[in-house]
Amino acid sequence: MAKAAIDTRHYDVIVAPHITEKATLLSEHNAVVFRVAQDATKPQIKAAVEALFGVKVTGVNTLTVKGKTKRWKGRPYTRSDVKKAVVTLAEGQSIDITEGLRG
Repeated sequence: MAKAAIDTRHYDVIVAPHITEKATLLSEHNAVVFRVAQDATKPQIKAAVEALFGVKVTGVNTLTVKGKTKRWKGRPYTRSDVKKAVVTLAEGQSIDITEGLRG
C-alpha cells in the first residue's frame, strides 16, 4: 500500500482510542473504536486512520453518545456529547492501540 501523506488535520480528527470490553470484543472482528471530533465525517476518519496507522480501512460506522445529566454538590450539569467511530480494517490488518502512533 502506498503511504498516505500525514496531514496535521488527521491528528484533530482522531481524538483517542476508546477501550472498553465491547471494543475489545470488536477487535476479534478486525474493528477498532476511536473517539473522534464531533464534526468529523466518515471519509475524514477513514483518511486519518489510513494515514496515521498505515492500514487499509474497509468501513467506518459512527455514533454520537449523548452526554448524561449528572449532579455534583447538588448542582446538575451535563457531560459533553462524544462521537465514536467503529473502524473496520481489511483482512489481516491490525492496529495495536497500546503502542500509540508510529513515528
